[in-house]
Amino acid sequence: MSEMGKENRGTWWRALPVAALFVVGGIAGAALAVSLTGGGSTLVTATTTEAASAAGEHSTSVARTSAQFDAETIYKRESPGVVDIRVTTTAQQGVSPFGPGGSQQAQAEGTGFVYDKTGHIVTAQHVVDGATKITVRFPDGTTANATLVGADPSTDTAVIKVSVPSSRLTPLPLGDSAAVEPGEGVVAIGSPFGYSGSITAGIVSAVGRNIDAPNGYAIPNVIQTDAPINHGNSGGPLIDATGKVIGINVQIADDGQGGSDNAGVGFAVPSNAVKTVVDDLIAGRKVEHPYLGVAVGDPATGAGAKIGTVRPGSPAAAAGLKAGDVITAVDGTTIADADQLTGVVSQHQPGDKLRLTVERNGSTLTLEVTLGTRPATAT
Repeated sequence: MSEMGKENRGTWWRALPVAALFVVGGIAGAALAVSLTGGGSTLVTATTTEAASAAGEHSTSVARTSAQFDAETIYKRESPGVVDIRVTTTAQQGVSPFGPGGSQQAQAEGTGFVYDKTGHIVTAQHVVDGATKITVRFPDGTTANATLVGADPSTDTAVIKVSVPSSRLTPLPLGDSAAVEPGEGVVAIGSPFGYSGSITAGIVSAVGRNIDAPNGYAIPNVIQTDAPINHGNSGGPLIDATGKVIGINVQIADDGQGGSDNAGVGFAVPSNAVKTVVDDLIAGRKVEHPYLGVAVGDPATGAGAKIGTVRPGSPAAAAGLKAGDVITAVDGTTIADADQLTGVVSQHQPGDKLRLTVERNGSTLTLEVTLGTRPATAT
């Protein structure tokens, strides 16, 4: 549901561009989120969300942090399922005064993880975006060419596939990201700056964050961690104390001063969202997201999500929503802020009807909206 847009980069709108599900934005702070990818010599890591071979293992509750947290054991058990992804892209060059323009190949690196025994690997969409060649390097040093199965920019999730014997594949089980709580111990495995097979450890710093997707919409319910991640970790797994993947590492915070290395604030797309998207992509189904068509932020005072912009022709416009309205409840559930609105909308499907409680100029209104299907990019 997140389509909230950044109306202002100085005050950070919470990741819901005006064209997405419904553009939800709230002033979150001065830090900006940047993806963990890079071109040329900069390494981009993409890790795939692995599902265990048994379908039932794809949804497992997350254990609370305890003395049983053992990063060494987790690494030995899960690292065989984490792969290094190297991508070749072709960049078009403009016409130069010294000769005609042309194309130039660029290299990038990311991380992924094995999803099943049939060769599916999960990574971040931005890692493989525009790839003309994808090569997967396994922990034992062997490599295999991969093909793109499908990608969803709205969740920054992609699936690639390799044709190798199942004996070379170690699927990683998914955890239940809805059960994750701040303070739980986590590890990240990936290829920061090209150092493949690296593990870092930390805790879950917060849940329910929103970040920008590659297509300008918001990704809701994101997990924030202080486990160090850098360029090359992108697409790699964030793993809980039980060894389950609870998210895909995709972004780190940037202070806006030109730095983009780890500062202890990283973000992972939640495993529950990843699983839904990955299963659709593998099955050949079109991934669709709900669309409201508004940009929102937090009101200056009080609770709710304040509408900054209503996209013409959107479901929100058809329902009668206006700029300045404050949505205080959805189907009777109180909305505390813009992030919560984004999360609530994202749990629905295109075509679903929602009953919105709206404050407008001192009056309380009840409006019904039928969610649409999110356009390809936010406006």
